[in-house]
Amino acid sequence: MALPVQPTPLQASTPLPAPAPAGETAAPEFNETTGFFRHLHTPRVVFGQDFTLKQVVFVLFFVFCLTPWASPPIALALGLLLAQTIGNPFTTQTKQATAKLLQFSVIGLGFGMNAHAAVQAGKEGIIFTVVSIFGTLLLGLVVGRWLGLGKHVVHLISCGTAICGGSAIAAIGPVLRAKDEEMSVALGTVFVLNAVALFAFPPIGHALAMTQNQFGLWCAIAIHDTSSVVGAAAAYGNQALEVATTVKLARALWIIPISIGTAMLFKQKGVKVKIPYFIFGFIAAMLVNTFIPAAKPLGPVMVNLAKIGLTVTLFFIGAGLSAKVVRSVGIKPYVLGILLWVVISTGSLYVILHTV
Repeated sequence: MALPVQPTPLQASTPLPAPAPAGETAAPEFNETTGFFRHLHTPRVVFGQDFTLKQVVFVLFFVFCLTPWASPPIALALGLLLAQTIGNPFTTQTKQATAKLLQFSVIGLGFGMNAHAAVQAGKEGIIFTVVSIFGTLLLGLVVGRWLGLGKHVVHLISCGTAICGGSAIAAIGPVLRAKDEEMSVALGTVFVLNAVALFAFPPIGHALAMTQNQFGLWCAIAIHDTSSVVGAAAAYGNQALEVATTVKLARALWIIPISIGTAMLFKQKGVKVKIPYFIFGFIAAMLVNTFIPAAKPLGPVMVNLAKIGLTVTLFFIGAGLSAKVVRSVGIKPYVLGILLWVVISTGSLYVILHTV
């Protein structure tokens, strides 16, 4: 039976909230001192181990995301709910796990794809990719100057919108030698818009009667992060998922030339370009699934594990988007991010509907 640790007696005046333990986010600012929130944060001892009810809630949500009843949008919604109410008790751990889990999930999806179909999808998306990347970077430069934002923040948000969201920002940031606060602003902007896109795109696609191929291509071009691209496409259909994943990963390879161009443009010397090696793992998995018949039975298992991994990834991402993170970005970066996103989304949608 759980034995509650005896709290320190309360003072006559309203006490200040206790600081969050290491590795945890602070609870939301509202109602921190009420009995309910104190109960969530009060340590309890079971079999010699301390835990809080807040941690129990997180684990229950996490376990639910492993079940067939969870989907990427539901997982993201649960993470957002957690972040806006009791907070994420495992911020450090989830932040470290998110990137690796996404990479392994993308590789796993490769075991369900055909190389010939992927090549065809890549051919269809190459022109859209080149035009949209350089058009977004140019537009971002113009709008960013108009808004009076710092050039590093402008370039990071533009690259995140143009290429592949947080992965592009994480790769470009060290090349720019960007400050931590500049990275945080760019990542916060992109992650919030990712969450909106994951919920908004599938209903729009159905309302416009888009084909699987059209929707997958649109997701790959107009949604920032690979996780949200795959999540939205998976909700639309298997063919949309195959097209979206292939085109998005081909797009992500542009991190390499854009990083080199960034180092030259901003006159940065001695920087190391970060190569997204996991994309080659995806290609290898796809080739194994296409050309090695003995590996066919492995495909459904790996794809199922990959989809579970993606669902958990989006839960972790949502759990990191607290109200404090959203507010800390400020209005101008959101204006830049939204303008770029609206232009690339509507422009690519118009072209895809009339040409694909």
